[in-house]
Amino acid sequence: MKKLTLTLIILLSGLGFKAFPDEGMWLLPLIEKLNIGKMTELGFKLTAEDIYSVNRASLKDAIVIFGGGCTGEIVSPEGLLLTNHHCGYGQIQAHSSVEHDYLKDGFWAMTREEELPNPGLSVTFLVRIEDVTDKILSAVKEGMSETERNNAINAARLELQRSATKGTWYNATVASFYNGNQFYLFVYERFYDVRLVGAPPSSIGKFGFDTDNWEWPRHTGDFSVFRVYTAPDGKPAPYSKENVPLKPRHFLPVSIKDLNKNDFAMILGYPGRTLRYYTSYEVDELLKITHPNRIKIRGLRQDILMADMQADPKVNIQYASKYSGSSNYWKYSIGQKAGLERLDVKAKKQKIEEQFNKWVNENPERKAKYGEALTLIKNSIEKRAEYAHTQQYLSECFRQGCEILALNQLATSLISALKSGDEKRLTDLVNNIKNNISESFYKDYNPPTDKKSVKAMMRLYREDVPAKFHPDFYTNVIDRKYKGNIDKFVDDLFAKSVFSEQSKLLAFLDNPSLKVLENDPVYLTATSINKVSNEVSNGLSQYDSDLLKGRRLWMAALMEMMPDKTQYPDANSTMRLTYGQILDYDPRDGVTYKYYTTLKGVMEKYKPGDYEFDVSQRLIDLYNRKEFGRYASPKGYMPVCFTTNNDITGGNSGSPVINANGELIGLAFDGNWEAMSGDVAYEPELQRTIAVDIRYVLWVMDIYAGARHLVDEMKIVQ
Repeated sequence: MKKLTLTLIILLSGLGFKAFPDEGMWLLPLIEKLNIGKMTELGFKLTAEDIYSVNRASLKDAIVIFGGGCTGEIVSPEGLLLTNHHCGYGQIQAHSSVEHDYLKDGFWAMTREEELPNPGLSVTFLVRIEDVTDKILSAVKEGMSETERNNAINAARLELQRSATKGTWYNATVASFYNGNQFYLFVYERFYDVRLVGAPPSSIGKFGFDTDNWEWPRHTGDFSVFRVYTAPDGKPAPYSKENVPLKPRHFLPVSIKDLNKNDFAMILGYPGRTLRYYTSYEVDELLKITHPNRIKIRGLRQDILMADMQADPKVNIQYASKYSGSSNYWKYSIGQKAGLERLDVKAKKQKIEEQFNKWVNENPERKAKYGEALTLIKNSIEKRAEYAHTQQYLSECFRQGCEILALNQLATSLISALKSGDEKRLTDLVNNIKNNISESFYKDYNPPTDKKSVKAMMRLYREDVPAKFHPDFYTNVIDRKYKGNIDKFVDDLFAKSVFSEQSKLLAFLDNPSLKVLENDPVYLTATSINKVSNEVSNGLSQYDSDLLKGRRLWMAALMEMMPDKTQYPDANSTMRLTYGQILDYDPRDGVTYKYYTTLKGVMEKYKPGDYEFDVSQRLIDLYNRKEFGRYASPKGYMPVCFTTNNDITGGNSGSPVINANGELIGLAFDGNWEAMSGDVAYEPELQRTIAVDIRYVLWVMDIYAGARHLVDEMKIVQ
């Protein structure tokens, strides 16, 4: 296996390497071998060990996984953390109420005592990375079936993870790279006491909302501020008043120097998923199933949510985070589908496949080794189509679109406890539900809104999914009892279920009844859906083995077939580095977008009373007085956002944009509309990262919000 690792390094390092310097999400331990030379040419002033080191503090020690899907960075010796506003949105929303609307007004803790705890939120630091390909694949024996191969790999993974964390409080995972051709061990340290310190109002943090999402020019102050706490001994601990601010191994200095075109820019973070090595068959599935379904289903439900949100401030707070989470990838699907079609990505993939077919058939050994790769992928994708379509509708319509059905989990737990005859088990469960149900569900739930959504989702599922995949409540209940009237069925479901309102559930829990639960319409409807969901999941999974094998062989073949092409690994939520420059771009004929935006642009977009483009009177006054403090550009403007040609994707939200000296200059928060196909096919001339300028972040903290004490914690480089 050492031969494979060496081959990968050679492939990536330069023999005929023609990739653009900004393309690729690179593994940190390989930077010295693969990237540092080109990075130095672009202006980077540090060493590879300054970025990643196990033996001494390095840049990677300031970077965290924030929650479950974003990146953050430590910016002070007291554990102060920056991430995007949209990454902290759920926590900001959870602390908001009609009386204290932090989404609308913002929040700033002026003392440590005012910082707000966030149960369930954690941040995770990377400790080390180790290539374990040899150890993992040594468990694979000649003649193994794909299932046997996967089982052997998973067993080896578990053993390595256990060994790496034995005697420590760390956790570890072995991640697959190159579709199962290479493996790395990642060891992490996770902290569980993360407190909200500050957030701008949504008129800054989400300025432009859906209209500007994925668009440039952008004028969004997309940042929020948290602090990581530890036990007094510095180890991870749950929230406690006795906890103390984290003393990090490294924190990022913050530069307020001016930014210029062609300046070096580097991003460290946790990109979620790219699909750069997808075949034409997989692209076809995206175009025909994944994106159209998401666009249609989410678009319908979002219209329902938005109407109620705009009509009622309480509903707006309850559904702000849910709406934001849904709409982000709804618009992503719109943009990626359009980009894949506009740039004819499927045809480009087909050309590579034609090249592969010619190459593989030239040599009998190649044909024996790789010949079935494309056939396995093609057959799997085509045969699973109706299952993939249905599974997406089950997920989007029922699991996400019908909130009340999620309470079936409580119903099944209560039924199990009642049937067991164990009084203590039942009492403990009932008390746990009573103590937690308000914060865990009903606080952010509005039954009339959900009722509208349930009606729409049930109608849409019936219209768009083949009858053989319809849960039996459609025919057995809606058709027979309600003469096909879905609206009446849903009205009755909400009227009769003990789960439709918090007060009804609490009253029921005072005297729980097995008969009532087993006849509750939420339980009966969800059980009917789950039965179909299991059948669809089983139908889909029958193609998993062939698809995984096809992808593994395809990736190995590409690396052998095209040694002069970049074969960096797809993103998989592990820490990566991407490097490039601050750059403008030409989106279409006759149009050039400059690399920065200013506060003037905010005022040009300003629409009084408009939820997307309204701003506060304080911001207007500060702008009119040109009260920018030390954060203005020497060129006379107040910077807001900028673009680079760094290669990022979802999960990089909140990632630090770092200059040639290892200093923070911005927070990445978006990509641009013209390159939405980038997760599948990188477009070097078009692809841009959109970042909020750190000077705007500091200006909002210091001048706008009066939270200068937070800026004073940081090491500011002028």
